Amino acid sequence: MSVPEEEGARPPLAQRWPRASKFLLSGCAATVAELATFPLDLTKTRLQMQGEAALARLGESVRHPAPYRGMVLTALGIIQEEGFLKLWQGVTPAIYRHVVYSGGRMVTYEHLREVVFGKSEDKHYPLWKSVIGGMMAGVIGQFLANPTDLVKVQMQMEGKRKLEGKPLRFRGVHHAFAKILAEGGIRGLWAGWVPNIQRAALVNMGDLTTYDTVKHYLVLNTSLEENIMTHGLSSLCSGLVASILGTPADVIKSRIMNQPRDRQGKGLLYKSSTDCLIQAVQGEGFLSLYKGFLPSWLRMVKLFVLSNLLLLYLIYFQSVAIFLFSSGLWNSSSPKSSSIFSF
Repeated sequence: MSVPEEEGARPPLAQRWPRASKFLLSGCAATVAELATFPLDLTKTRLQMQGEAALARLGESVRHPAPYRGMVLTALGIIQEEGFLKLWQGVTPAIYRHVVYSGGRMVTYEHLREVVFGKSEDKHYPLWKSVIGGMMAGVIGQFLANPTDLVKVQMQMEGKRKLEGKPLRFRGVHHAFAKILAEGGIRGLWAGWVPNIQRAALVNMGDLTTYDTVKHYLVLNTSLEENIMTHGLSSLCSGLVASILGTPADVIKSRIMNQPRDRQGKGLLYKSSTDCLIQAVQGEGFLSLYKGFLPSWLRMVKLFVLSNLLLLYLIYFQSVAIFLFSSGLWNSSSPKSSSIFSF
């Protein structure tokens, strides 16, 4: 007696491992969005390093004076002095970082929401639970992705080092990981992790609270419906608040990660994130903590919109595939279809 074809068919990946499927989809969406917005991230990092007062202790600010340039002039300067493609210098570890951070954060957040916190009796998920869950998920994801963030920041500054006549530190992304590990050990890969997770917590707090608040206000008090315009305006406001809260920690993080180190991997400029904060404020003023604010804000808005739109499209096509599979419209005996949707 032959077994019916439907009984022997394996369910698609999304039904067998929903969290793994969500991780892959969010990672793919974040990767495409990262490629589109990375020049803003590179410009932001260069701006954060300009006028670094602590370098005077090593005499570098005297030997290599660099005028402070805004976002547009900095981007144009990179194109003219280093080449157009250098706007994507360091994009490989940035993609690694987004796969770990964005995918891990989403999976962690859903686990916290469904298992740890749960919904209230009226099946509603309170905003305070969403904020706490988002902050915790962001902190965990950022801590895991710190080594990739470290390599990204240092590779983004390689072009500037070459213009200043300094030797390049790395031959490539994998050489960067190996060199940092050899000089500083496992601990060296987590340099700057304290301000990094502080930034993640602040950005997620500002993003989640502002986004939901603005979206609900627009839907309830204006003629706008829940569409791309509403999501765009909500992202614009949430990105502004997140940048205001997270930029100071981002500046401190970038400077600690990029500071020169001795042969044991110990930083030569800053003892801790608090020391970096004090030196920046005393030597450059309070507003130095907001260097790179504009490209950070613009990138946050574009990254959020692009990644979420791409994720929605990917989830839509995944849902269509599951529907075709479950309804029998998709021929599971076909070698091609089984290899794509049933692995």
